[in-house]
Amino acid sequence: MKRLFEGIIFISILLTLSVSCKYKGTPKPMGWFRIEFPEKEYVLLDSVMPYSFLYPKYAHIESDISPNSEPYWINLIFQNFNAIVHITYKNLDGNDIYEILDDVFRLTFNHLIKADDIPEHIFINDEHNVYGTVFEVKGNAASPLQFFATDSLKHFIRGALYFDSTPNRDSLSPVIDFITYDIFTLMETIRWKN
Repeated sequence: MKRLFEGIIFISILLTLSVSCKYKGTPKPMGWFRIEFPEKEYVLLDSVMPYSFLYPKYAHIESDISPNSEPYWINLIFQNFNAIVHITYKNLDGNDIYEILDDVFRLTFNHLIKADDIPEHIFINDEHNVYGTVFEVKGNAASPLQFFATDSLKHFIRGALYFDSTPNRDSLSPVIDFITYDIFTLMETIRWKN
């Protein structure tokens, strides 16, 4: 009887080991959704605005109709990416450029609470009197890109990129990089209309 009991235990152990050792599972790595990016192609914003620039064909322009909006404020909407670039305009006649610049830096650096770093990219185009800066807000900030451009005499544009989602730099990074190129193109092609 003792031998029979030992034999059953031995067979049970062998069966357990043979069944449990056949499947070798491997954990799946973390992944993100695949994002299809369109080809880079630009069109000219040439309207009644006191400025013009190239913007991507896969975005569209709408007038800003928010309650506090002013003339020549627009939104550049990237519908496929749930993103929007709010663009505001100020005529510097009678406005203090230093006060406006102070607002730009204050609004940008308010993101330091969530930002890891805020590198600046300076744009200078003496031929067309366009001077400005793009701020890349690194980290989980509400606005990962902000910029301004001016001729220092009459025109001033400010822009900020926002996503209609919770800020998560890791998941939004490919889209932010894609739109950053578009913002740089916009900055390089700004032209003032008298």
